[in-house]
Amino acid sequence: MKILKSVFAVIFFAVFVTATYGEKKSDKSGSKSLQTNNTSTNQTVKSNKVKQKKEVKPKVTFIEIGSVKCIPCRMMQPIMEEIKREYKEQVKVVFYDVWTEEGRPYAMKYGIRVIPTQIFLDSTGKEYFRHEGYFPKDELVKILKKKGVK
Repeated sequence: MKILKSVFAVIFFAVFVTATYGEKKSDKSGSKSLQTNNTSTNQTVKSNKVKQKKEVKPKVTFIEIGSVKCIPCRMMQPIMEEIKREYKEQVKVVFYDVWTEEGRPYAMKYGIRVIPTQIFLDSTGKEYFRHEGYFPKDELVKILKKKGVK
């Protein structure tokens, strides 16, 4: 047991010395290149901020909770695609297949009793409407328009 503790202490000390020595070495030899890297990093950050500003936050998030194996859920798929295409910058369309490992947590998160279930979130992420079962497109659009989707 004492040997194991001694070996651990030696390894810890070696790692500590190597890390410390490596930091000092890069500070002495690479300070100019470090500055250059910071400049390119700052440019990348600025570039990402410009890209983020161009992204338009949707007015509504339309979440469809169902399964690709459920017949009423499959009937919703073309409607979801139309909404996604017609209101692409105003409405974010999300589908969770709750009969998969990845989708199952969303059924619990949203308290789903029946599939399909449509959940509508406003721009702040707050749920403002919920519907269970097949939801015709014209009725769905009325719900979207309540939050200013045109």
